[in-house]
Amino acid sequence: MTNSLRLQRRTVALLSAAQVFSGIGAGAVVSTGSLLAVDLSGSEAWAGSAATATTLGAAFGSALLARLVPSGGRRRALTTGLLVAFCGSLVVIAAAVLGAFPLLLAGAALIGFATSANLQARFAATDLSRPGRRGRDLSLVVWMTTVGSVAGPNLLGPGERLSAALGVPVLAGLFVIAAAGLLLGMAVLWWGLKPDPYLTARRLRQEAQEAAGQSGPGGRPAPAPESLVPGSSGRVVSAEGTGDAGIGEPAEGTQVTAAAEHAEAAGLKAGLSALMRSSTGRRAFIGVLTAHAVMVAVMSMTPVHMSGHGAAITLVGLTVSLHIAGMYALAPVMGMLADRLGARAVLAGGQVILLAAAVLAGLSGHAHTLTMAGLVLLGLGWSAATVAGSSMLVVAVPASARVAAQGTLDTFMSLAGAAGGALAGVVLALVGFTGLGFTAAAVCLVALLAVGLGRPARPHG
Repeated sequence: MTNSLRLQRRTVALLSAAQVFSGIGAGAVVSTGSLLAVDLSGSEAWAGSAATATTLGAAFGSALLARLVPSGGRRRALTTGLLVAFCGSLVVIAAAVLGAFPLLLAGAALIGFATSANLQARFAATDLSRPGRRGRDLSLVVWMTTVGSVAGPNLLGPGERLSAALGVPVLAGLFVIAAAGLLLGMAVLWWGLKPDPYLTARRLRQEAQEAAGQSGPGGRPAPAPESLVPGSSGRVVSAEGTGDAGIGEPAEGTQVTAAAEHAEAAGLKAGLSALMRSSTGRRAFIGVLTAHAVMVAVMSMTPVHMSGHGAAITLVGLTVSLHIAGMYALAPVMGMLADRLGARAVLAGGQVILLAAAVLAGLSGHAHTLTMAGLVLLGLGWSAATVAGSSMLVVAVPASARVAAQGTLDTFMSLAGAAGGALAGVVLALVGFTGLGFTAAAVCLVALLAVGLGRPARPHG
């Protein structure tokens, strides 16, 4: 086993372990954030405010953490995100003790940085990936989010006992556990993620370019041999076909010199520009944002729909749990399919599943079993689109703009979720849950056409 392969396996294992601990923080907001918001604000109208603040915090955090990567690597960026979220947990605890609603919103926004770190972790898993394993490595880290997301809501009992022991309000107890989980995640990444995968991949690319220092036509530096590029298998295939080009290669036939590689792009504008210049990047952007907006829109209104049709709160909770399982449990399968069949095909398949899920849920009416089936399909469609779209993005842009593009995708993904959740309530009030389902299906159809039409991008190299 080569040193790079050994380092990649170790990196994926460390990122996966950190996902388990840090995911508890997000689970805490989902399970008790709305209850705290109602308790501190005194009105059910503010029930979704904590989740909204977390989503907006995640959007801001994704852009900020992406800026830290070129100079400090993944280790510094990820641990910074978890540190901010740890402070947010403490702020939420203080808000519960003081009865301060604005402080709760501030703390929830800071906890959103944990989501930003979790999203960036999936890309960190691809920094040293081999082309035939990029989707699987990315999806394994996504998969481990399941543990923290599911464990968080189920720690309400221990959190209640802990709050009694510490003398803090009952709903604050879970955030004490979340703070401890975030600290453990920070420790795993800070002391374990050495050497840094991103900085290592960049160094190997530069060494490969120097080793291939012979001049090409017109005196330009020749591209590095694929055998010297980290993550390369020595073959060049399209990102939309059965595999991807190597990590150090430019996108769609462009060449990246050592100087351009060193001058890395930063910021949302640079990331969006890099995505829009590539047809693969545009498809990934549209597919992932659509999947996230549709998923949040339908999922967030499902409890209202089921309660209105007489479903018990336990059945609503079971439906949401099955939906979360659909989102994450089969992520490794989606990654393997993306590597075998091509990420574009899996992204398009994800849109088809989302379309079917929205129609099924919308037509479910009093049939709660159909609603549950629709929500499971909704999670599976999201998983396919997110894993495949993220995998496509890795090879859609040059290495010099990759981190900026990743941060841009995560920022807009969070904003799309916030918009989907906000607009879903308006659509529900106007045309009901059935109308919401068909509206979501129409959005998926448009995205499917955007993702599926057109020729595949030219092979890299």
